[in-house]
Amino acid sequence: MSAHTVTEQLADVLQQHGWMLATAESCTGGLIAANCTDLSGSSNWFERGFVTYSNEAKHEMLGVDAALIAQHGAVSEAVAQAMALGALRHSRAQVSVAVTGVAGPTGGSADKPVGTVWLAWATPSDAGPTLGAETAWVKTELMHFAGDRAAVREATTQHALNTLLNLLQQH
Repeated sequence: MSAHTVTEQLADVLQQHGWMLATAESCTGGLIAANCTDLSGSSNWFERGFVTYSNEAKHEMLGVDAALIAQHGAVSEAVAQAMALGALRHSRAQVSVAVTGVAGPTGGSADKPVGTVWLAWATPSDAGPTLGAETAWVKTELMHFAGDRAAVREATTQHALNTLLNLLQQH
């Protein structure tokens, strides 16, 4: 399914629920938000995007604890989860997606080679009036994408949107 088709379906599902989406992106540098806002009418369901490339930005814009980054590294499950929840806490959105990874060609290590990406999706855990970070359900996933920088970023964007659509269709 094309990115445009996935985004159109995502828009429909979010609007059916009356939910807004926020993105928290590191390695994709805003590509997920750009995919969303490529659609006309996206202001009805896309609330905001955070591009938190540096550790300081993750801390300052999303409230990710600096100690968490120091302990686990920016490319980790704990940081991806904190980014997703931080996007909810620092926006008016009910749904978020967060990505942090190594797009390459530099920056990889033995533990976290180029193409390593942690993704997190925060979705409402109930339909009550207290939607938000305190009642969110978070799914995390570790992916290893092949290819050059552009390929890793594109694959991350596609996976983030496809998985979010699948999660929301289960609500």
